[in-house]
Order: sequence, then structure tokens, then C-alpha cells
Amino acid sequence: MLELVIGGGSSASFPKTFLGFRRHREEKRMESRCKFWLPKKKRFCAIPRLPNSEFCGNHSKRSDDTWIQCSIDPSHSVLESNLQTHLKRCPLLKHKNSLSLQPFYQKGINGGHDHHEQDVTSESKRMAVHSMSLPQFIKLIAKIKSVHASICNHILQDSFNLPEACRIWINRPIDWKIPFQEKHVIQQASILGNLEKLGAFKSSSSIGLSGEERYCNNSSADPSDSPAVVEFGAGRGYLTQMLADCYGVSKVFLIERKSYKLKADRSLRQKESLMLERLRIDIEDLNLNAIGSLQGLPFLAIGKHLCGPATDMTLRCCVGEHGRDDASSKGVAATSYLTGVAIATCCHHLCQWKHYINRGFFSSLGMTKDEFHAITWFTSWAVDGDHGSDVDDGVECESDTKMRDNEKVMIGGVDMLSAKERGVVGFMCKDIIDTGRLMWMRENGLESELVKYVPSNISPENHLLIGK
Repeated sequence: MLELVIGGGSSASFPKTFLGFRRHREEKRMESRCKFWLPKKKRFCAIPRLPNSEFCGNHSKRSDDTWIQCSIDPSHSVLESNLQTHLKRCPLLKHKNSLSLQPFYQKGINGGHDHHEQDVTSESKRMAVHSMSLPQFIKLIAKIKSVHASICNHILQDSFNLPEACRIWINRPIDWKIPFQEKHVIQQASILGNLEKLGAFKSSSSIGLSGEERYCNNSSADPSDSPAVVEFGAGRGYLTQMLADCYGVSKVFLIERKSYKLKADRSLRQKESLMLERLRIDIEDLNLNAIGSLQGLPFLAIGKHLCGPATDMTLRCCVGEHGRDDASSKGVAATSYLTGVAIATCCHHLCQWKHYINRGFFSSLGMTKDEFHAITWFTSWAVDGDHGSDVDDGVECESDTKMRDNEKVMIGGVDMLSAKERGVVGFMCKDIIDTGRLMWMRENGLESELVKYVPSNISPENHLLIGK
């Protein structure tokens, strides 16, 4: 073993191996770090400590000050005494200022008529339900069951479709470092399979290439023949990556309000025939017709698990009547046109009346704004992990909105529903909300379907809105 000797002094006071020296250096470095434990990262804060303190400036305790949310970006907090200084240099401020100058940014364009109103929180919805009288609650549950039996039972169909074109993705070795990778790949493949079945784009076999050959060639036979792809709520962009690998596309636009630059981006950028743009913007503020590089192109709109009102905003963004007038007012010709749409809906408990795309549908059923919000709250019962063995569609989900088996629905002091009954009603409410969206798509000229695109044991959030 090689010894480390420093200067001419005794080696007894120094680490005797390189490994020992590194350990000694790491211990010294850790001693200078902040002692605040970060539970999500499962480590201590890496910022150096303040003099005469065990914590850094961010985590030092001040008895005369309080932590408050940043008004620009509520995802982080600052000390109230530092707020004004922080607001001048908040990392999100520069992005917002830059975004406001873009021609495709238009505040609240896809938010609906009452988008300036405050959101109704889940707690407010819960309190409103629990404050109902017993006759009111019984009447609403009866109305939900009646509507579901008369409308939704004839619309929602099973369509688990894994296309041959996606075989290379489905059969590739699983990377266990990626959580739920196998489930996500199956969901992505079925979304594309349903679009292919609807005729939104050509299959690989119809243009002479298998999915494996297309993947190995890293390009399509003629990607210029394919529509541009706009993926909403793109996240890491894996849905678009599968589409590009298995079918071939020429232009891709990834829409996401957070900043992601990960594996899928790098893989897509390596395709010489593909042009990739990532737009960091809220769907609510996106004027799709004002994106210059999308002008004159047919495009396909896709989204995997667009939470709550994001589905309504995406439909309004792609199909809404506002687009042409708004684009023209900014000096951009609105010549792009939608050829197909595929949106996997989820998190119905987050839906808001002010954003919902088809309020007329609920009004025609004799349902009010307050009843709509009650129905959205009921949808959380559908992903209750405790009734999974009793309800056909109920299985454990990665959702945060679980109700425990011993949690009761108390109306007028009466426990109204068992866990199994909650699950049944929850799924009915999800069906009703998505049926209203389907009706709106059909009313606006789309040949549309609402399907269950994967079995519920893969995901209980298995509704897919597709249209062309």
C-alpha cells in the first residue's frame, strides 16, 4: 500500500493512504457544511455554514423573521426581510420578462371565461360536500348514477392497443433506475396505437419500415410527410421520443412550464432530420397559432396525463375559436391546422369550473357550478388504494389523493358510503367529466372517441381522448 508523506514530518499525524486522505478531506468538507437535513434529497444541505452557526444563510433560524412564499415563484420560500431584494433577482423573473416579449405568449388565452377567479381548493370542495344536507347529498349521488347510466355507458370503450411499430420500445431491456418505466412504455405505446388505429398518421409498415428498422436508422423514410408534433405537458419528452423512433416526425414542439433538459431531449436532438423546440410556458398562456415555426404545418397534439384543467386548456389551445383572431392581431398568419389529438386525462379532482371546456354539458344535465366541484372532489375516491380488491377499476395508484378505509363520508352525522361505494361513484364522476370533453370535441368538428387505453392494473388513470 502506497503511503502519503507530506513534507519531512512524521507520517503518524497524517492519513497513511490515498484512501485515508480522501476520507479525511471529505470529513473536513462535511464539517463545514450546513447541518440542515433535506428529507426529499436524503442528505444534508451542501451550502457552507455561517460563522458561529451550524446552518447556512438559507436555513439559519431567526427569531425575529419568518419564511414566506416568493410571489414570483411560489415553489420556493424566502425570509420576509429579504423578500424585496429577492424579487429583483429571482431566477424565474428573467424567464417571465423574456417570455412576455414572445409573440406566442398571451396571458390567460386558454384559461376560459372566468380565468381571473381564484381556484377552488380541494379543502374547500371537501368542506362544501360535508356541509350538504342529507337530502342534497342523496339527490346528487342519484343524479350522478342516472347521468352515467344514460350517457357514459354507451361511450367509454376498452382500447388497449400495442402497435407493431412500437415493438422495439416494448421489448427493450428495462432500466430499473427509471421508476415505473415498464408501465410508462406500455401507456405510451397504447396512446400511439390508438392514434394509428384512428388514422391520425401512417403506420411504419405502411411505408416499408418496421419499428426496429426505423429505430436503428434513427430517421423515418420521409419525415417531411409526417405532421409536426406538439406535446403538451411534455416533461422529459419520452412520448414524443417513442413517436419519433417508431413512426418518424420532422418537427417537434415540447410544451412544459418547468425546465427539463434530459435524456429524451438529447436523443431527439441527435436525429438529423428532426427539428426540436422546447417552449417553457404555461398551457394557459400559449397562443399556438403565433408560433412562427409552426405556421403552414399540419400538427398532431399529444399529452400523457395532463392533470386536471390542463386537458381543458390544451383542447382550447388546439381547437378553440380564439386562435385565428389572436394570431392575426400579432401580425402572424394562422395557417397551421390540427390533424389529430390524443390526451390522456388524469387528476380530475383538480378540475375547475372556470377552466372546464364544456360547462354547457353540465348545465344541460341540470348540474350547477357547486355540484361540478363536488363531482370533481368525488373523483379522488376512484384512486383510493384501499378498495382495489372490491371495485373493478380500483387499484393502487401513485396519487397523493388516497382516502383511508376508515375515513368516512359524514353527511348530517350519517356515514353515507362504504369504500367500495366510494370507488364506484368516483369512477362514474371521472367518466362524466371526460364525456363532457368528448362532446365538446365532437361539436367542434373532431371525429373523436373516449377510450380506456390501458388496463386499470397498469394505471387507474386510463382515459384517453383521441380525435382527428
